[in-house]
Amino acid sequence: MPQWRCAALLTLACAVLTGCSTLGERETAASAAAESFANSLRHFDGTRACAALAPETRQELEQSAKASCARAILDEQLPDAGALQDIEVYGQQARAVLTTDTLFLSSFPAGWMITAAGCVPRPHQPYQCQVKGG
Repeated sequence: MPQWRCAALLTLACAVLTGCSTLGERETAASAAAESFANSLRHFDGTRACAALAPETRQELEQSAKASCARAILDEQLPDAGALQDIEVYGQQARAVLTTDTLFLSSFPAGWMITAAGCVPRPHQPYQCQVKGG
């Protein structure tokens, strides 16, 4: 088999089996997920906002609120996050900085999902997040 075919097959196998993508593609996908989540909250669409949450985050929210996710996420009264200011992707994790909120995301087989929201930075400490997984 010619060397170029072998390289092409390896590249294809990587893309199919491991979901590799360029940093730009991951940034675009993570940005879209963050903006979609923020828009869901802006329009008081708890069902759509919950669909954007990672499974552990959704479960933690429901357990702590003792309510359905769709109700609990709106009861959290997260701030209107505003516009996306910056996105940083590190492998399968991302941080989306919006005007008034910071979101953390993880990549799942179904796409990028929110693992924490309502996050504010603290000097020399991890972010304090209002909604997060366990």
